[in-house]
Amino acid sequence: MSRILVIDDQADVRAMIAIVLRVHHFEIVEADSAKAGLKAFENSSFDVAIVDIFLQGTNGFDLIKMMRERSPDLPIVAISGMTALDFVSSSPEFSDVVCLQKPFRANDLVRAIEAVKASSRQPLQAAS
Repeated sequence: MSRILVIDDQADVRAMIAIVLRVHHFEIVEADSAKAGLKAFENSSFDVAIVDIFLQGTNGFDLIKMMRERSPDLPIVAISGMTALDFVSSSPEFSDVVCLQKPFRANDLVRAIEAVKASSRQPLQAAS
């Protein structure tokens, strides 16, 4: 079963993501801040990270950089309610990050995870 780390400071967004992904048989670990997300990331291994770009008091881009320093091939889906995601595609260090604009539908989230895993060297495995 693939493990997905969800880092978003909005409880309702985290809950929606967790429900959708659990229905698709993924194991989910939730974090409500960059600090909590980084701690979870350091204490366990994940197949994908979903990172909100505008976390309270923290820039999600910086968090992604810190995670990538420790795990360069980690598949990441960046989410945001702002248009700052346009910046991601033009930055070489984020070229393999899949972006998803809030609000998004459940099938958009699943497709984003499939896309980020397809560009990764790691196979995506949901439980049967």
